[in-house]
Amino acid sequence: MRYFDTHTHAVSNDPDTYPVKPLGGTRSEWSRTRPVDITGLIRHLDTAGVERAALVHASTVYGFDNRYAADALAKFPDRLVGVCAVDFLSDSAVPELRHWIEERGFSGVRIRVSDGTTKVPTPGSGLSDDRMAAVWEYVESRGVPVCIQMHSKDTDKLLQVLDTHPTLTVLLDHAGRPDATGGPTYPKLGELGQLARFAGVHLKITPPALRRLGDQEGVDVEEVLRRLAATFGAGHLMWGSNFPASEGSLQELRDSIEGRLSWMSPDELAGVLGGNAARVYGTPPIR
Repeated sequence: MRYFDTHTHAVSNDPDTYPVKPLGGTRSEWSRTRPVDITGLIRHLDTAGVERAALVHASTVYGFDNRYAADALAKFPDRLVGVCAVDFLSDSAVPELRHWIEERGFSGVRIRVSDGTTKVPTPGSGLSDDRMAAVWEYVESRGVPVCIQMHSKDTDKLLQVLDTHPTLTVLLDHAGRPDATGGPTYPKLGELGQLARFAGVHLKITPPALRRLGDQEGVDVEEVLRRLAATFGAGHLMWGSNFPASEGSLQELRDSIEGRLSWMSPDELAGVLGGNAARVYGTPPIR
């Protein structure tokens, strides 16, 4: 099996060169207690047999200063693709995107709509804020993947964007935090299901996604994953370790996700573990 991890982070051990200035003013707990720099991340990728990874800029450490991730991409261009962060509400959002994507080598961008914590501010009135129009035009016209951190209750906001920009490539961090409450019929999965009509929408299956589903009363996690795959298609699912934000080694995190997907066909599983991400990010195929 060949692996492409769609959700990793790295933090420098040189705060003089890369000053800490987190969004919301509070640095993330994981980055204080179990930070991993880019060399350590590559070492963990090697140990876990992961060929390629998306390095997601740590905005809860560096705000919108993407320099550390950019320097990491330059150092390991054959192993990493990068996901930057900019202030979508800023008048300079598009010039900043041009800089990070066209000059510094990032492949995608991330936006937080509703966070897993109340400590990180979310932008304006949400994804459909009129001030973001130019950003959506830019990323859609260039096929730039947008990683969106949200809860499934925010689906209507994303639908407003997709109705105007139907060819956007969207990767929902932590599977869009699906709501599987309501017993075995899981009626609220229909919130996210509304997005399935857009071919560019993908779900990242991560440890936080699995943990959150497991914490919801009466939820069969594997059954929910089956239903998401049936709704969106296995070709629209991909895995991400969330290392080191999620506790455990990258190998352990990878194994736990792969174990939840044992019901997939070999071709489907190969896509989720590597091929789908390679297609979305435009890298050489993972075979």
